[in-house]
Amino acid sequence: MTDHHTLVHELGTLLDAHKRAEDRLPVARLEHALTSGYAHALALEAERWRLEQRLGEAAKQLGSDHVGPDEVAALAERISSAESDLTRLRGLLAALRERVRAARAAAFATGSSA
Repeated sequence: MTDHHTLVHELGTLLDAHKRAEDRLPVARLEHALTSGYAHALALEAERWRLEQRLGEAAKQLGSDHVGPDEVAALAERISSAESDLTRLRGLLAALRERVRAARAAAFATGSSA
């Protein structure tokens, strides 16, 4: 799977390129990027959920020999980072989804299948 920063960069590049008429991209390429983005978002959501579960467990064990405040803080930071990543990714995906809709409509209007 593509790492988060690479995917975000790719989505941003596709959105920028598709804004310029001379760089219009095939609908299939945009749809593939959208699908990859959704898959990545689901993976990030699953990771955030696992981190939240682990944080709950760690909070219950805080102060024991197994869990200290540093672990709890690290988990909270990872959750915050995952949420930030998801927020940014969702914004890009929403913009790309609109571009895909527009590209499909344009292709339909011209009778093109791409």
